[in-house]
Amino acid sequence: MRKSLLSITAEIGILFYSLFKWIFLAILAGVVVGAAASLFLLILHESIDFVLKYSPWSFVLLPAGLVVSTYLVKTFAPDAAGHGTEKVIEAIHMRSGRIPIVVVPVKLLATVITLSVGGSAGKEGPCAQIGAGITSSMASLFRFNDIDRKKLVVCGISAGFASIFGTPIAGAIFGLEVLFIGQVLYDVLLPSFISGMVAFQTASLLGVEYFKFPVELHATFSESGFVLAIASGVFFGLVALLHIEIIKAVEGLSGKTSIGPYKKAFYGGCLLLVLGLLFGTRYFGLGTETIEQALSGKDVPLLAFFLKPIFTSITLSVGGSGGILTPTFFVGATSGVTFAKIFGLDPMLFACIGFVAVLAGAANTPIAATIMAVELFGSSVTAYAAASCIVAFVISGHRSVYPSQILARPKSPVFRCNGNEPVEKVSHEVITRETLIPYLREQLKLYWNRKTFHLRDQRKDDEVQ
Repeated sequence: MRKSLLSITAEIGILFYSLFKWIFLAILAGVVVGAAASLFLLILHESIDFVLKYSPWSFVLLPAGLVVSTYLVKTFAPDAAGHGTEKVIEAIHMRSGRIPIVVVPVKLLATVITLSVGGSAGKEGPCAQIGAGITSSMASLFRFNDIDRKKLVVCGISAGFASIFGTPIAGAIFGLEVLFIGQVLYDVLLPSFISGMVAFQTASLLGVEYFKFPVELHATFSESGFVLAIASGVFFGLVALLHIEIIKAVEGLSGKTSIGPYKKAFYGGCLLLVLGLLFGTRYFGLGTETIEQALSGKDVPLLAFFLKPIFTSITLSVGGSGGILTPTFFVGATSGVTFAKIFGLDPMLFACIGFVAVLAGAANTPIAATIMAVELFGSSVTAYAAASCIVAFVISGHRSVYPSQILARPKSPVFRCNGNEPVEKVSHEVITRETLIPYLREQLKLYWNRKTFHLRDQRKDDEVQ
């Protein structure tokens, strides 16, 4: 009895120590990352305003801006290439979260240049990479082992997302959910939540003003509305799949070109200018104006959700720097309007649902996407958004805008999964005759057994009566 009591006391003591340790580290990470994210956002917005002030046609500088961005990344920090979140996920899985601190200023500057001249990208990826880079350096300073380093870097990711989205709970959960498909790191749940909340509050105190969506939703739940939400999830899942495949295809074509990186950046910028002349300038930059129009229920081009991934994939594949989630929000909101127009539904409601559902399908983060819907649009849309997010997550399959995501659990038992493999290596696993037929036989056998047992029990009940 005494030994048991002693072991229980020791266990509780260790848990209390771990709790207070990670509360302290999470607060520290939240303050530092929130301040760094605030600096990045301030510089970014001032730079965009400065360029637009002197030239409303700033996107004509795209070829030159992409060349400068390519030079900065290749010369000073190759790990800062592309959309930052993917590099962070790769660093956690492949290098125990080790990220050179030089990535932080290079990523900040390259992204500011890319977005200032109209490059189609987002601002959340750099914040995630900045947060991860800072916390990785903190882990080195504290001489943490690989396990604690990964935990602290995950806190940095969550803090970065929370400070950039303006949705602290969804941002914190996104940092946990985005690492694996089918698994959440519960041991980092509390510190990630704390670091996200602290980063958000820090950024708000430092004057960061978050984009407020002019949406007033008062959706009343109904059975027909719920069925429509599920149907929209199928549509948004296919849109997410299209979004992923366009980005992958353009990156593949860019990787096969034999020209040098600077020529590629210049030619890519020229190609974007041509596309802008053909389809309009709404696809340059962050695209927040178009997102706002969609969420307000206003008309947007029917194929806007198809064109934005093309602009974004060209920008990032030829040397531009930025995130992938703001373009994903663009795709989701505009595809929601398209879905509503096709079926004669409320465009505002389905723009809001599409905003989060395409995120759930493209990034495999249905929980974070559902929470984001609540934080942005209110509780009245929760049931519809949750249904659409989950369905879109399933329909998008084993694919992701982040190829380094680990597939921890397949979305169906039909698919084979060796575990701990990047999604890019298992995303094209097909249902073969060897896997499908045994699975169907097993399901039919289970169904027949259940039916047989049910009939047998029913006969017994009849005999008793």
